[in-house]
Amino acid sequence: MSETTDPAAPTDEPTPAPAAPSREAVIDLLGLLALGELLAFERMVYDARLAPDLGRRAALSEAAVGEIRNYRRLADRLQELGADPGEAMAPFKEAFRSFDASTSPRDWLEALVKVYLGDAVADDFFRVVSAGLEDEDRTLIETVLAETGASDLAAAEIRAAVESDPAVTGRLSLWARRLVGEGINRAQGVAAANERLTGIIVGDGGTLDALLRRLTRAHQDRMKSVGLNN
Repeated sequence: MSETTDPAAPTDEPTPAPAAPSREAVIDLLGLLALGELLAFERMVYDARLAPDLGRRAALSEAAVGEIRNYRRLADRLQELGADPGEAMAPFKEAFRSFDASTSPRDWLEALVKVYLGDAVADDFFRVVSAGLEDEDRTLIETVLAETGASDLAAAEIRAAVESDPAVTGRLSLWARRLVGEGINRAQGVAAANERLTGIIVGDGGTLDALLRRLTRAHQDRMKSVGLNN
């Protein structure tokens, strides 16, 4: 009598590791991040003119230097992969343009909330998505996201403003919720429209919906840390 195998029984065979993302998928991801860094630099330099004094104007302008430095790191890596940085960024230009057009700050504090909370949504997205990359590209993205000069400046300014004038809390909280709503909508649209980016997200067993929920929770925690209301 031949033996039968219980299909539910455990086996000693290891679960195969997810395949590494393709070169093209990595180029898409790095192109998306590079464009974000380039436009963050441009926006910070522009928004620095909203500062109430020259000291703060200089501080935000100096913080913007970190963004353009990160752009150069990413552009260099794209070239190493045989990609033209401009071409790698081009498919995502409209998504960024739409986000910035719908979230133009009216004053200094709104500009800082956008730096601290709006950009952070994108940073959280890249932290999660980059987990399945090869070491070199994952480390590059971690290095880029570790540049927190602008974020630290913005957080300190927002906390000080809320503490000195609690009346601004409601206005900035509403603005922050608008930013995250717009940011998550854009992230969802970009990922859904790009099969290779979607492949990176689901390649490690995740889903786009789960990623968006995670982004929302991180945003809520960040709002609380600077005294804003969810």
